Amino acid sequence: MKLTILQEKLKEGLAIVERISAKSLTLPILNNILVSVEKNFLNLAATDLEVGINWWGLAKIEKSGKITIPSRVFSNFINLLPNKKIELELKNNNLSIVCENYKTQIKGLSAEDFPIIPEISDSESIFINSSLFCQSLSQIVDIPVPSTTRPEISGVYFLFQKDLIIMAATDSFRLGEKKIFIKNSFSLKKDSSFILPQKSAKEIINIFGAKDGDLKIYFSSNQVMFESPMAETSHPQIRVISRIIEGEYPNYKEIVPQQFTTQAAVDKNEFLNQIKISSLFSGKANEIKMKVDVGKKEIELFSQSQEIGEYQSSIPAKIKGEGLEVVFNHRFVLEGVSNVKSSEVEFELSGDSGPGVIKPVGDQTYLYVVMPIKAG
Repeated sequence: MKLTILQEKLKEGLAIVERISAKSLTLPILNNILVSVEKNFLNLAATDLEVGINWWGLAKIEKSGKITIPSRVFSNFINLLPNKKIELELKNNNLSIVCENYKTQIKGLSAEDFPIIPEISDSESIFINSSLFCQSLSQIVDIPVPSTTRPEISGVYFLFQKDLIIMAATDSFRLGEKKIFIKNSFSLKKDSSFILPQKSAKEIINIFGAKDGDLKIYFSSNQVMFESPMAETSHPQIRVISRIIEGEYPNYKEIVPQQFTTQAAVDKNEFLNQIKISSLFSGKANEIKMKVDVGKKEIELFSQSQEIGEYQSSIPAKIKGEGLEVVFNHRFVLEGVSNVKSSEVEFELSGDSGPGVIKPVGDQTYLYVVMPIKAG
């Protein structure tokens, strides 16, 4: 293998693939990046056996070949080089790197021992704007928690229908749902759904979130693949493939309240600030009390800690329905309100023991359901 590539381009590729290279004691090869040559492209690949990432960059190729190189050493060295041409050459099991007066040889492991990263080709696929998809996913991606007893809630649920993508996530205490309406039909033969592990979902956001072009998503029975093309050619630039979580996602629609006794709308930023201050004085259960006062047209917040003290405040609100008092975990409320994209946030409440619903005012594409802390 022998090739020439710009430092900036190689640095870009390494930043993408190295994030998934595992720190494995049992399989040292997973600490490595697979470096190979394909026609006019340099290909970098990494996997932790659950997620696999491929990156391609145009390069001047003189000789084909492949080798695996320790991820951290390779990336750190390339990052410290000037933005000049870099020559990579395979010599036995060593990768020679030359950039002006910088020279090194890094010991590698045989490419034959590197796990095969699968591909999905003969399957249904859809295109969606990469930035839109990732921004939507970021509104719910932090909700799931690892669960060995209920692995299906450890990930994000996706449902692809004609002109609509639905994403949902829950940890049993709260639920987030985001909808993306697409004007042009995906032309899917049937509805498709899968549960993506949370780790994979976060990698998708980190890798594709800043891109404005199309993101292509391929489905199969046990894997899903996300792909973005190069600007200069139709060849893929980045491809991320992930396993999907087996099992059936719970029918979360059942816990979304269809009726409520109280509706209150408040300024989002003011309310966020009040919650953050209240949290400083909350007890061990992170509890804050919310009182909807119909007469004063305000929501009062109260928190108390035996060790620190107490805090009380109020915020003007547009209220419909009955007054009530309810106790929530401030951390859960804060996360739901933070992901509202409108300037006003709406609460729908049903007594002191029913779930509360948080929505953006004037936007029906996002909702967040949070269970109250029961008194007693």
